[in-house]
Amino acid sequence: KKYVDNGKVHYKEISENIGSITKLYNDVGAMDLTGAGPESKKAFFINAYNLIVIYQVAKYYPLKSPLDRSGFFDRVKHTVAGESLTLNALEIKKLVLTFKDPRIHFVLACAAESCPPLASFAYVPNQLEKQLNVRTKLSINNAEWLKVNKGSKQASLSKIFDWYKKDFTMNGENTVIEFINKYRNTPIPASYSVTYYEYNWGLNEG
Repeated sequence: KKYVDNGKVHYKEISENIGSITKLYNDVGAMDLTGAGPESKKAFFINAYNLIVIYQVAKYYPLKSPLDRSGFFDRVKHTVAGESLTLNALEIKKLVLTFKDPRIHFVLACAAESCPPLASFAYVPNQLEKQLNVRTKLSINNAEWLKVNKGSKQASLSKIFDWYKKDFTMNGENTVIEFINKYRNTPIPASYSVTYYEYNWGLNEG
């Protein structure tokens, strides 16, 4: 709430007060999930991912992109509830493969302009289902993030739908558009052609 506005993160301010987020980062590592239920684990791992991303950007600030830090997502390991994981392993192993819920892709922070906008709140077990639905609908109905051109009968999608196509069709949907239309206020006709616009890895800094 203090450092996130409209999906933009005040990394400079966080880096100047690094002690607070470092404590949270250490708390994530020391967390004991023994006895935690599925929704508690799911919420914890989402929050852990987002916090680690912000911590890592703040630690190495200034960065123009998370990709400026070698291995940001796929090589640098972090302790999460006592287990050593990269961000990619946390996303895929602990979240997507465990819960088989593609809505997770709309709540994770990747510190880039083209990511779905980051929420300014934490995810909590007893509201998680509602929070996931709201954030998914927010992105999918955002005309700048998911671009539909009626004139050319074309849908221009985030590369997230291309990179994680298997995730979006893991629960019975035949196509990515079929998944998208579950959350669209105005469904995209099946006859529309699909393209993927270039991903902007510039830092989502506010």
